[in-house]
Amino acid sequence: MTQRTRTLLLLAPAGTWFLVMLVLPLTVVLVFSFGERAPAGGVVPAFTFEQYANLPARWAAFRNTLTLAPAGTLAALLIAYPLAYFLAVKVSPRWKTVLLVLVIVPFWTSILIRSYAWIFLLGGRGIPSLLDWIGIEGVRLINTPFSVLVGIIYGYLPLMVFPIFVSLDRLDKRLLEAASDLGAPPWRTFVQVTLPLSIPGIATGCMLVFILLMGEYLIPALLGGGKVFFVGNALVDLFLQSRNWAYGSAVAVTLVVVMLITVTIYMWFINRLGASRDDVSIM
Repeated sequence: MTQRTRTLLLLAPAGTWFLVMLVLPLTVVLVFSFGERAPAGGVVPAFTFEQYANLPARWAAFRNTLTLAPAGTLAALLIAYPLAYFLAVKVSPRWKTVLLVLVIVPFWTSILIRSYAWIFLLGGRGIPSLLDWIGIEGVRLINTPFSVLVGIIYGYLPLMVFPIFVSLDRLDKRLLEAASDLGAPPWRTFVQVTLPLSIPGIATGCMLVFILLMGEYLIPALLGGGKVFFVGNALVDLFLQSRNWAYGSAVAVTLVVVMLITVTIYMWFINRLGASRDDVSIM
């Protein structure tokens, strides 16, 4: 058996899974997107760009997704990085495992239950009621972009913490000691040593959170109350309520294309940043 044959055999299970579970469904959706809605719902085979011409009708869903998904990713990063840095660098090994478990604990509960908890906290009997009691009246939090942003940060924060924690935990502490011995202040050590070496974790965490947020459905549906909805909510409405599979497929294909373009630009930027870091370290 040749090396090429062995390689093909080893790749066959993963390749088959990738083909059946990803390529074929996306191909079906792409074909549907050029069809027309059947009178009773579903799709009629055709070749028309009418569905793509109607995309502006769902602009609000795309606007909310393309605004709140990057904002939620950035906010999660700003919260997760100090937490991951504290767990990886400042905490003793004896307490590190305990604190990591506490970060995981929210994942032990259904996201549905956690979202309903936020509905109560952000609703009229929660935080707004407390604000009314101290004299700040008329504050409305639930069914707003703020409530959706809070929900997605809370829901996806652990996915941002762990990749960054792994990068920082593997950081050679001797580099920090060397920078200190050479007279570098703590902020300079962080900027020139810690932050560049944690970029792979940042890239992984941002990628995980952003991709999942682009397809988010439950949190906007519960905390947005039908007033702040993502593309995922629009797809549920098109496929299950109005049964306009052709239009829904066009929206889904457009979302995938937007994600591919965004992720490609992001990875290009990360690679350029890594190359610049390597050039500086060589100099």
